[in-house]
Parts: sequence; structure tokens; C-alpha cells
Amino acid sequence: MKSIAQPSRSSLSTFLRAPWNHYSSNDLLHYFSSPRSIQYFPVIDPIETDRRKIDLILENVFDLNGETWELPSPISWMDNPSTDREWMILLHKFYYAVGLGTAYSDTQHERYLHAWVRLTASWIEQVPLDFLPSDVAGRRIQNWIFAHYYFISPESLPAIDPGFYATFLASLAKQVNYLCDHLTPSRNHRTLELCAIFLASVVFPEFQDAERWQQFSTHELIANIQRDFLPDGVHCELSTDYHHLVLKNFLWIRKLALLNQIIFPAIVDDIIKRALDFSLYAHKPDGFIPAFSDGDSRCFLDLLDQGHQLYGQPEFQYGALQGQGGSPPQVRSKIFPHSGYVMLRSGWGNHQHSYRDEHYLMFDCGPLGEGNHGHLDLLSFEMAAFGHSLIVDPGRYSYDESGETNWRVKFRETAAHNTIVIDGMNQTRYVFHKTRHKIRGPSPHHLIKTFISEPHGDFIHGIAESHEYPVVHERKILFPGLDYWLVVDRLTAQESHQYDLNFHLGSQAQNAVFPSRTSTTLTYTAPHILLAQPLAASIQGAVLQGHISRTYGQMHPAPIIRFRQHHGDACFHTVLFPFKDNQPDLTIESIPVFSGIRKCSEHEAVCLKIRTTINQQEIEDLVFLCHLDNTEPYQFDQYSFKGQVCHLRKKADDSLISQFHVEHS
Repeated sequence: MKSIAQPSRSSLSTFLRAPWNHYSSNDLLHYFSSPRSIQYFPVIDPIETDRRKIDLILENVFDLNGETWELPSPISWMDNPSTDREWMILLHKFYYAVGLGTAYSDTQHERYLHAWVRLTASWIEQVPLDFLPSDVAGRRIQNWIFAHYYFISPESLPAIDPGFYATFLASLAKQVNYLCDHLTPSRNHRTLELCAIFLASVVFPEFQDAERWQQFSTHELIANIQRDFLPDGVHCELSTDYHHLVLKNFLWIRKLALLNQIIFPAIVDDIIKRALDFSLYAHKPDGFIPAFSDGDSRCFLDLLDQGHQLYGQPEFQYGALQGQGGSPPQVRSKIFPHSGYVMLRSGWGNHQHSYRDEHYLMFDCGPLGEGNHGHLDLLSFEMAAFGHSLIVDPGRYSYDESGETNWRVKFRETAAHNTIVIDGMNQTRYVFHKTRHKIRGPSPHHLIKTFISEPHGDFIHGIAESHEYPVVHERKILFPGLDYWLVVDRLTAQESHQYDLNFHLGSQAQNAVFPSRTSTTLTYTAPHILLAQPLAASIQGAVLQGHISRTYGQMHPAPIIRFRQHHGDACFHTVLFPFKDNQPDLTIESIPVFSGIRKCSEHEAVCLKIRTTINQQEIEDLVFLCHLDNTEPYQFDQYSFKGQVCHLRKKADDSLISQFHVEHS
């Protein structure tokens, strides 16, 4: 291996304290390769450290963010072969350095060590500290230290040039000091930057500034976690993915602090536990999170396991093991009121269904969130059952706005979500400004008016009022008998508008959606789900082509089912009926509702008669909803009821199985 010039003795004294500032490069390498009192551990990104990717890097081929590029040797670090700036950002974060370390640890093949030295040394030689944003430096510092865990050991001493190692240490100290002076002002980037500073202070107490780094980062992390998490435990950016990335940072920092007897106040643990509680409810039964706002649909069950190890709460273990250990949460469905997220579940795998087969719906009736990650998706939701994601949030796909189609905009707009598009407009003004599209208008008003969870059903009532058009959108979601969902959309306006109700299906439904109709019901059948509405001449249904993205840079075709009508005041009534194997028959009939002798419009009150088969039993559901705060009783079928919601489930012989009702608030 080519010898690398080492820092001068005077240079070493600027970043190491006594006695290490007097060590030669050889002595430093031997010292840091030997056991020390500090304890630390690597945090591994399983995607970016995949062995296939790492072996490609040996040939200077980098597979990042869904794009693969062969780079020259030596790498020209400040040239981006991709049109997407995120590709270069990921290159400079050095996740692959940890992958090279794990490969070296597993195989002891020196080619992985030589690649680490070659890439790291050339980066140090070429790249100024202020190249790319500070969060990139934060992630790179973390990954350099995690790679150090694998490479700097007695076994690797003969293969490492002492001059390179001294240069590596000097660069690390410079990057940490630079980061201290150039922190991102707030949110997830600031968190990871502070974690990098804290990590460096713990792993390298021999550095001149280590004590200052630790005092500074500890103080700021305590302030940061209190500022960035809402009282309900959800991260302020309101992205399910970024919530977990921030939680991941705080979990390993707490573990690192405990290993090295560094004290954090109790408030930090309280917030982490609330964040873990959100994670527990946000995970679908298949173990993945929906990709609300910017982010990917990933599995973070390992964070619940870490939470159980830290705090011993059995429900975190139950979620991590998907029902194979620990104890189930006592609450089945839950609202997170400050973020506006609501999760409805049929159970936790401890009653009728297995854990994976449980029914799940996550509803969004909250603000856009801080930062620039919010999607224009008020009153949208994701739904899963029997191990399949059936109505899905399409994800983010890309931050890149170049190309003939601006996919960043398309994945972020209202039409990309499971809500109603009014006159083809976004819920919030989203326009090109200077260099890229930005939100330039106020967020819609949002309100969760009602959330009720009872043994035989759940009910949500959310309201959205946009500043872009004079229409009030109310969405009511009923979970009758915990078997299927009825989604009722009520729109109120003085003049006629075009209302497009969109349901984005998973990629498994591509080319597998089939419409049918009876005298009362319009149905779309897709794998494991029926979408049905009462037949109405004013509503037109269609299957459109859409896309979903589970991972950054990867897009898959997936269908959209759209229901459209033109009115001022209008309603949609949609049954979402999941099934595991055998497709059931399903009919919906709208039956008259009266107030005294007056017949009510569906904009005031509605009753649906839903006939189907559940658990091999023919049933008839009567579902009544009153949209006004009217305390007078309504009559439907042979019943009279005063309240918001009434659900009656009957057998074929007309005997009552169960009932669920919601009074006026």
C-alpha cells in the first residue's frame, strides 16, 4: 500500500491532548488498536452495507439511491454523475465504509481494508469541510467512527499505514470542530449532527476538544429532543420515516451514554418512550411503516426491541416480535392528538386474527409538519389487512425535480394521496419559486372532531378547510365490527365543484382491478379487497394508472380507483372490505331516513344496508350517520335513533349480533 504523508508533530498537538500529542503516528496506531476503557458499537444501515453493494465498491462501482455509477480512480469527489443531488450526498455520507468494515470483520480479506483507506484518504485530500450541508458531515463522522470500530484492531496493524491513521484522526477532529460551528438550526439534521459530536467525544476522549464536545452536544441534545417532539411523542416534521430515523439516533445515543456512565435527565427517556409508543402503533401488522410525508416504507421493529432492552416495557417487545413475546398493548386503537394521526386496529393478534392478519388503518388529520417534508394529504390514510397493504400512501420517490416529469411534485401533491381533490387543485398552494417547487400558501384548517373506540367498532370524524377553494371536506371513517371500513366523505359548498375521490392501491393490484355493478352497488375488485359504493347516476368510477414508491429512487406502477362527481353539496360512501382468500359477495343499498315525516337528504343523514359474509356467516349491517348536530331522533328501517352514528349487525334471521353507536358530542 502506498505510504501516506503523516501530520507533523505540531499538527498532532493541535487536536490531541497530553500525552497523546507527543505520540508518533506508529504509537497512535498501536495505542488506538489496543483495548481502552471506553465502550462503543457500530450502527449499521442494512441497505447501504449490503454485501453485493460493498463488493461493487471494490471496483469503484457505487449503487446509491437506485442509481449505479462506475466512478474514476481516483474518485473525483466533487463531481456528481447523477442529476440527483441526493446521489452525491449519499456518496459523501460514507455508509459503505461501515459495510467495508463488516465485510473485513467477516472475511479478514484485506481488499476491504485497502478500499476503506483508499476512499477515506482521497476524500481527505480533495474535499473542503464546507462542501455539502452540515448534516452530510454529521452522518460521515458517525460512519467513519463506526468503520473505525472494525478496522482499527491488533489484527489489522500490519496492513494500515500509520501516516494514514494520523491523517484520519486529524481530519476527524477538524470535521467535528467544523460541525460544532455550523450546526443546522433545528429538526432531524441537527439531531444527527449532535449525535455525531457526542459519539466523537465518547470514542475519542484523547482529543483536545472532547470534553467541550461532550458538554456542548449533551446540552443541545437535551434541548433538541424537547423542542422537536410533540407532546404526543411524534416528531415535529410529521414524517413517519423521519420520526424513526430521529428515534434511532436517540436510542443509540442513550445506549452509548449508559455504557459510558454519562447521565441524561429523565425527561429524555420520557420523550423516547412516547416516541416508541407512536412507533408501536404506526407499524403495520406486516412490520413496515406507511410512508406518510417524505420517507420510505421501512421496518423499524429493531427500534422497538432496543426500546424494550432500555426500558423493559413488555409492549415494545410484543411489537418487536410481532406477538411472539412480551405483552400486547392494552389499547387497541389510538389517537395522537397533537400530530393528528389516528391508528385503528382490529387487534394485536391475541383474539380473532393472527398478528399479521389484523386489520390496520392510519389516518392523517394534522398539520403539514415543520420543515419541508409535509405532503398535501390532509384526511388521507393507509389501510392494510391479512398481511397486505391494500390502500397505500404512495411515498416520496425522489427529491430531484429535474427531468421531463417532475416526480417530486407528483408524489407530493394532493392527487397522489387517498383523499379528495377539488377542482384539480392542491389543498395548499404549491408552486415553483426560484429554484424548485415550494409551499407558498397557508396550511388548511384541520380538526379531529370525534374519535371513539369501543369493543364493537371505531369512529373518526375529521374536517379539512383549505384556503384554496370554498369547500369544507368532512371525512368520517367507521370500523363496524372491526371487519371492514366505511369511509364517508361529505363536501359542503355554495357552488358546484369537481370532486375526485382517489384510492391508491398497492402494486399487487396492477392489471388486477375489475369493476362490476348490480342494481344497487358499484364494486371494484382487487387482490384481497373490495371497494364498493351505492350505485348513483351522479358518480362516475374509473381505474387510472398511478405509481407508488417504497424506497427512494424506486417507482412501481399501481392503479388508482377514482370516483368523481360535480355538485356543490355532495357525499361519497365507500366500503373498503378486505378479504383473505375467498372473495365475498357484497351489496350496499341506501335506504330512506326520516325526521318526523320529512325525508332527509344524504347531506343531512344517511343509512346504508350492507349485506355480506363475515366468518362464513351471512350478515346484514345497518349503518346510520347523522351529519348535523340535530338532537331530534331519526327513523330508518324499523329503528329510531338520536346521535351521530349507529351500527347494527344482524344475522340472516334478523337477530341482533352486535351494536355500536356514537352520541352527539
